[in-house]
Amino acid sequence: MLAKFFKFSEKKTTFGIELIAGLTTFMTMAYVLVVQPSAMTGAEAVLFDINGVAISKEAILILTALVSGVITIFMALYANMPFALSTGMGSNFLLGAMVQSGELSFAQMMGIILISGIIFVLLTIFGIRDLIVRMIPKNIKIAISACIGFFIAYLGLDNAGICDFSAGLAMGDFTSTPVILAIFGLLLIAALEAYKVKGSILIGIVAVTILAVPFGITSLPETIMAVPSFDTVSPLIFNFDITTIWTAEGLILIFVAFFGDFFSTLGTVLGVANKAGMLDEKGDLPGIEKPFLVDAIGTCTGALFGCTTITTFVESTSGVEAGGRTGMTALVVGVAFIIMMFFAPLVLMIPNCATGPALIFVGFLMISGLKDVDFSDFTESFGAFVMIIFGTFMASIAAGIAAGILAHIFIKVVTLRFKDVHPAMYILAIPLLLYFIVG
Repeated sequence: MLAKFFKFSEKKTTFGIELIAGLTTFMTMAYVLVVQPSAMTGAEAVLFDINGVAISKEAILILTALVSGVITIFMALYANMPFALSTGMGSNFLLGAMVQSGELSFAQMMGIILISGIIFVLLTIFGIRDLIVRMIPKNIKIAISACIGFFIAYLGLDNAGICDFSAGLAMGDFTSTPVILAIFGLLLIAALEAYKVKGSILIGIVAVTILAVPFGITSLPETIMAVPSFDTVSPLIFNFDITTIWTAEGLILIFVAFFGDFFSTLGTVLGVANKAGMLDEKGDLPGIEKPFLVDAIGTCTGALFGCTTITTFVESTSGVEAGGRTGMTALVVGVAFIIMMFFAPLVLMIPNCATGPALIFVGFLMISGLKDVDFSDFTESFGAFVMIIFGTFMASIAAGIAAGILAHIFIKVVTLRFKDVHPAMYILAIPLLLYFIVG
């Protein structure tokens, strides 16, 4: 039945190959279950937002596993493609940090995600994808990812204690055990990645966690399994506010959430599909609207269930390299995520010195696209440069993206290259300017 439904013979694959491919993909992206709770609550087991809503690591973990599982299974059954989805690395850290600092409430954060998801759904349904792709210059798209990557690395260095940003830029205490373990974790992940070991990030997290136990940094849970409690997750379900986010900063954040998801999905889907030999002679993916729609619906669903932007993971490539060619690969990943809902106590014992190195390495992966920036043309690279330095040194992705786009438009205008800028970009400049004036 599975062979017929997923068209194994047509895709030249088998149940065994798809099963192994699905497990491979899950192993390479399971780190999200460790990283996402930290992105939302920081070092706190339970964080209370400005409205007093209790955001616990356990609740975030359970909901992330649930939504990731359900949406990935939807991808399997609706699109029949080997793509897996979960909470993307980027807007989760930006918005999570703003909730932790009191700049946003949890409900406002979910409102921003929900609106960005609705925009994505509408653009997908009405086929306006190509307009958006043409509107944003290539270098700016690349810089957005890099800007977020530097920000994630910044958080990883801070959480691990390798750097101390509490009073400017300073080195952490390199004689403390957590910092030593964090450095070991980063070097271990790098070494495993150099040898192309699948699941290098997850292996690094597990290794540091095990080493942290005898040093008293963390402790083994009383039980490794537990039935998820509705009382734990209920404060975060259907908790969204779309009435108080229509400010200059709110529009920037919606922009960040939407474009981050849109371009991440576009690049990932085409990149993974190319690896799988699914592109046509023009380099297009037949039926691309299906994974786009699943991704967009996933973001909306995630916002209703306390999750930040749901996006297609580039780690899906690992499953494709293992032979995955159909939705069966995604089905295996989805089921694995749902099973992990019952292992929350085991995941929650993982300390910051284990997650910090993972964040630093994820940051590295996100900035690797900088090699594709065209530095030979100053008017093309200046905006990307401004975006990255503003986002990094102001510790604000929103400020970085706003400054980068404005800098790009400015340098094009003063060099009389007006036509290089899409007309819609001039309209976009208005709320970006308001962000700095009002914010």
